[in-house]
Amino acid sequence: QVQLVENGGGLVHSGDSLRLSCAASDSAFRSFVVAWFRQLPGKGRDFVAAITPNGGRPVYAESVEGRFTISRDNAKNTVYLQMDSLRSEDAADYYCAADVQRGPYSDSFAYTYWGQGTQVAVSA
Repeated sequence: QVQLVENGGGLVHSGDSLRLSCAASDSAFRSFVVAWFRQLPGKGRDFVAAITPNGGRPVYAESVEGRFTISRDNAKNTVYLQMDSLRSEDAADYYCAADVQRGPYSDSFAYTYWGQGTQVAVSA
């Protein structure tokens, strides 16, 4: 079992930046696609970004393209989500997910391993 732990959430002002991290317990993580999803209370999980095992070809949701950057450091079994120019609509619980590629990057059902989530709040 691969365990994922997210960190880096918090309360920021609109326009500020945050960097989330997702650390894995097992080096098998290095062969996984890793994605970030976000969720509001009572809503489904929305795709944010994904990165392939070698770090190439990141994929972003249109709503965050150009503001968020996903990256990974396989030596540290960690994936990052740099979030710049945050907006109030970015506020949510953010989750990282990982697995070998089983389907579209944006499909939450394609991922077996999930972290516990980290909350991002953005004030006007």
